[in-house]
Amino acid sequence: MKLENLDHIGVAVTSIAEVLPFWESVVGIRLHGIEEVVEQKVRTAFLPVDDTEIELLEPTSAESPVAAFIEKRGEGLHHIAIRVDDIDAALEELKRHGVRLIDEQPRNGAGGTRIAFVHPKATHGVLLELCERPPK
Repeated sequence: MKLENLDHIGVAVTSIAEVLPFWESVVGIRLHGIEEVVEQKVRTAFLPVDDTEIELLEPTSAESPVAAFIEKRGEGLHHIAIRVDDIDAALEELKRHGVRLIDEQPRNGAGGTRIAFVHPKATHGVLLELCERPPK
């Protein structure tokens, strides 16, 4: 599997509007954009930091996995995302190694990405997202 770099760090929040001033005014990271990912029932706000980003995840529904995460654990670190050059090949390789996956097939993510999650039990407690960016 060819890993390109750390793509982003996902942070679950109850309200992007409430936490954004901290990241912009105090930390000095400027918002790149906000997008709703209907399929995952979240709004995302991306804050670029060099070659990676901080992704704020706000649930748009009580049925959102992010809402369930916040209900169980509170706001905070949700996942780390590693950029891969070929997500289909990466998933096949993980399957060959018997790695437990949440997503057997990629799904649509923010910004036109293709994403898939590796189960935290396979990574010793870390929700890992594989992320394939669209060609530029």
